[in-house]
This record gives sequence, C-alpha cells and structure tokens, in this order.
Amino acid sequence: MTDSPKGNMPLALELLVHGVAGAAPAELLGDPRTVRVTGDSTAAVFRRTEDADAEAHPERYAGRPVPEAYCWSRLTSGNGARALWLLLLPFMVANLAHWARPATPAADPAPRAVRTYGVLVRVLALSLTVLLIAAACEVALDLFAWQCAGSAPCTADRSWLGFLGDGGWWAQPGRRLALGALVPAALTGLLWFLSNRTWSAYESQPPPAGAPDPDTASDTAPALGRPGFWYGRRLVARLRAAHTAAGLLTVAVAVAAPPSATTAEPAPPYSEPSAGPCSCCSPRVR
Repeated sequence: MTDSPKGNMPLALELLVHGVAGAAPAELLGDPRTVRVTGDSTAAVFRRTEDADAEAHPERYAGRPVPEAYCWSRLTSGNGARALWLLLLPFMVANLAHWARPATPAADPAPRAVRTYGVLVRVLALSLTVLLIAAACEVALDLFAWQCAGSAPCTADRSWLGFLGDGGWWAQPGRRLALGALVPAALTGLLWFLSNRTWSAYESQPPPAGAPDPDTASDTAPALGRPGFWYGRRLVARLRAAHTAAGLLTVAVAVAAPPSATTAEPAPPYSEPSAGPCSCCSPRVR
C-alpha cells in the first residue's frame, strides 16, 4: 500500500509476477493497453494505461487494488556470461533470508530480536564468501602451488606446471604460493565486479523526485510502498566492501599458513607413492 498525495486514503497495489516461462504485461494485466511505470528494458513494472495516474485519483480504487505486472524474463536471457551470476546464487538466498524474517511492528530503533536476526544473517552471508574463497585457495595454493608444484613426478605429468619445477625462478615455495594466490584473488575480484554491476544498474537508482532521503527518513508505511525501498546505494556499497575485504583476508591467511606450518615442523621428504602417476593430492607431498 502507498499513501495518496490527495489525502489519507491508502492506495493498495496488487503485484503480478510471471513464472520462469515469462509472460507479456498485457497477458498479466488482461488488457492490451499497458504503460511502463518504472524499470528498464531488462525488468520493469507495468500498469494498465487507465491506471497510470492512480495515485492522483485514489477515490476511483476504493475497495480494490491497482494491478501492476512485474516482467523480469529478460534477466535470464543473454550471452553466456550470464552464467557467472550463478556464483552469486548462495548470496541471493542469504538476502532472501534477511527479507523473509517474521513481520514485527514498525519501531525506531528496531527491536533487539530484529537487530540480532540481521547481524546473524549478514555473518552467514560473510561466511559464504570466506568459504568460496577458501575452496579456491585449497585447490590453487595447497594442491597445485604447494604440493604438486613441489613434486617432480607431479610436474612431469603436467607440462603446464613445468615452469614451477626444475629449479627455475618460480620453483621457490614462496614464489609458487604468490603465483597461486592470484587465482582466489581473481575470484574475489570477479565477485566484486558482478556485485558492482548490479549496484550501479539498480541499487544506485535514486527514488522519485521530492521523496525523502531513504537513508535518513523514518517511514512507517509498508516496506514495498516506500519510495526508497529499492534504493540501497550506501548499504550495498558497505556490504560489498566487507565481503571483498573478507575474501582478500582469506587469501592472505592461506598464503601465510603453509610457511608458518613448515617453519614450526619441517615436512618429511617426498616419497614416491605406491599407486598412481602423481601424488599431488597426497598429504605426504611437501
């Protein structure tokens, strides 16, 4: 619901959303005459032409809502690069968990339970970033740069790792780790890039002219009816910086951990495994 500019009579909105198969605005609204009220060519909200100025005439809609159609089918179409958005799927679920919390009466400040719930969800989302980057560190740093690259039989079976062995410049463990760290660091940069694209295209769009600043205004209206509901420029920027810092910190810890462990306790000499051409996954290889 949203407040009417011509009085206190509330204006109810009915949001119609199509499924994965997609549907045209005219099909959702049951009227061939539609007009886009917000959004862009990728995703937008439409109304019937006769309902375009519903806020100016709330008396026409006493006892019935104004239907709106949200069309998002183009979000799932495009080139192959869109598959990279699957990397953000776990974070999308965490965002849904934040907005799916039980409804509570509007209050300023928010109740302690609401604040605690928000903190726990954000910590969970941050742990997803750490888990993803740690998995990349396990493969790039531990399995390849630390174990396989330090084993002559392993590098012999993998010609693309040959420059890391044979006593070359990259053969030193520290240099191998530094090179391997580029993989999880690049993954962190990719997450930042995908998040920044969404932030620039959607979260940074300001609310309608004349609306109060959504970052400072205290509004008791339902969340979906607030002018700044979709505006998250400052909040999302802070969250993106926190996740990027957590990813880079995970890489730093992964790079520092192997030298610290081997300094405290020297690794045993490499021994040829009894089966298989390479032992890059064996914990004996150092």
